[in-house]
Amino acid sequence: MTFASTWDNLLSECEALKDGATLITPLSEQRIRITDVQEHYIIVEFVDSEKSRPLQREQFETLIDRVRSGIAAFELDRLPPEADPYPAVLSLHPRFEIDKQAGTLRETDDPTPSQFVRGGSSTSDEERTEPDLAVYSDALLLIDALERYDVSELEDLETASLVNLYTLLSDVQRDADNLRGDVANVLLNRIHHDQPVYGQFGSIQRTGRTYRSLRDEEEVLETLEEAGIPRERVTSVDSTKVDEALEVTEVAPTDVYEIEEREYVRKAEVDEEEKETRLQGLKDRLSATKGTEAEELRDEIEELEERINDLTSFRSGVEV
Repeated sequence: MTFASTWDNLLSECEALKDGATLITPLSEQRIRITDVQEHYIIVEFVDSEKSRPLQREQFETLIDRVRSGIAAFELDRLPPEADPYPAVLSLHPRFEIDKQAGTLRETDDPTPSQFVRGGSSTSDEERTEPDLAVYSDALLLIDALERYDVSELEDLETASLVNLYTLLSDVQRDADNLRGDVANVLLNRIHHDQPVYGQFGSIQRTGRTYRSLRDEEEVLETLEEAGIPRERVTSVDSTKVDEALEVTEVAPTDVYEIEEREYVRKAEVDEEEKETRLQGLKDRLSATKGTEAEELRDEIEELEERINDLTSFRSGVEV
């Protein structure tokens, strides 16, 4: 790919960023924000100092030439301090990525999604909609229950409260596992290497696992016999065949099985109507929150989100 094409793609990625998206420089970990995109330069603003600086097209070309001329990935510590914003911006391009742990910048053979872009934050009602997902509804009900019950002392809770908690926890676990599987299937089509891919709350990595299943039993036995392994050495008692034998004999199960009784709790049924009633009540209460109370609630949420960001940020790319 020519530099001209790479530059055009990079400009497009920069223009596609949502307002408020913040990049983290890989060496000094300064926060920068793209404020303008022109044909020959990209203007960034250093968030802490509010100073702006143009990043020149020619400097990007030099950096890309260095990345492409090397046998391995380009080591970021070879850059002068004033060039720190360049790899941060270049990492927005789908063919360039920063390995924070290795301290390198490299070009990938296959386009991959940026590890860093998450877009700007927004509190507008138009951009935040209620997802039509079972896990969302059940999670909302679970949050409400956790706020009403003191789960730090489970022994003090009434049985009905414990049943409510167990039911909701079970539903959320099931819904979350189903959604997690769907998300994983999409990610597998996007991640084409074994390097960690970072998000705001964690990272993932493509990996593989080998599964084995025996061929036809007779084929396996004949193959091993030819290698000098007698059948008796690899054959074992099959519990299915033992159960079939117990049905036609007077042998008691305790004569051939070590039996251990274990008791556990399982969800028997779910009152979907009651859940829906409670859920609608929560939604009505949230939608009715207006005026000063709503402003205070939004301020509390924003403060909590900032604290979560500070605690969970990997500081390896775009920070929202």
